[in-house]
Amino acid sequence: MSALRFQLREAPPQRLDCSPLTPDRLRGLSLAEIARLPLQTTRAAITVGDLFTIAAGDAGTIVIVGGSALMDEVGAGMTEGSITVEGEVGIRAGRGMRGGRLHISGKAGPYAASGLLGGEIEISGDAGDFLGGPGPGNPAGMAGGVVVVRGAAGARAGDRLRRGVIVIEGDSGDHPGSRMLAGTLVICGRAGAAPGYLMRRGTMFTQYAAPLATFSATGSVDHVFRALLARTLLPPSAKIPSAKAAALIGGAALARFSGDLAGLGKGELLIADPAS
Repeated sequence: MSALRFQLREAPPQRLDCSPLTPDRLRGLSLAEIARLPLQTTRAAITVGDLFTIAAGDAGTIVIVGGSALMDEVGAGMTEGSITVEGEVGIRAGRGMRGGRLHISGKAGPYAASGLLGGEIEISGDAGDFLGGPGPGNPAGMAGGVVVVRGAAGARAGDRLRRGVIVIEGDSGDHPGSRMLAGTLVICGRAGAAPGYLMRRGTMFTQYAAPLATFSATGSVDHVFRALLARTLLPPSAKIPSAKAAALIGGAALARFSGDLAGLGKGELLIADPAS
């Protein structure tokens, strides 16, 4: 059966809460019922049918044709199925997902994958600030699942990361891996300033970075761990393959730094080309 399709007819006039458009919430609803669902907004009331042309299909596979930076919370809370967005999205895409797969063909705004607990998110464009980071009032950021960004990411990627894997195939903004609690962050390009700031535990890989003075060079790297991790990022093992990340992790020698010694200091920063 074909996918349930939503065609955006025009640019949204205001910010939209698109969290109702997930497989688990739409399963069993008629097209008329879906069209009447409200999209919480900042001003006037808007329903799904006011902005989208809906084509019948399997609610377990959703395709949204035409994106916008005003479409917030896409895939938020999803537990099953898949959502593909043919365009960009706004803030908090995939927030609190527990399962399923979200694919965004364009860029994503700040706080993508915030509070992610499970499932997979692939962003073909760039991601905004606080990728996988905690939302307001949340003590920790992403706590499970896999996120792959094919482009670059903004500042504070992986902030307070607790569990799971984040791969950024391009560069990152400043303070990547800030306050990390555990988990794995891979930056295939250049890491911004102060990588691993106040990092407590976890592992960060990057192609190029300038370690803070509160990180200590520790020499050797566990090659078995690197080989196993690299293998999980390649087909057929990976849910979202990343050849760039696998090449960085399993490639040439990596310099290892422990820190952040200004905090607990049990994290590790592995750099292919460290800057002094």
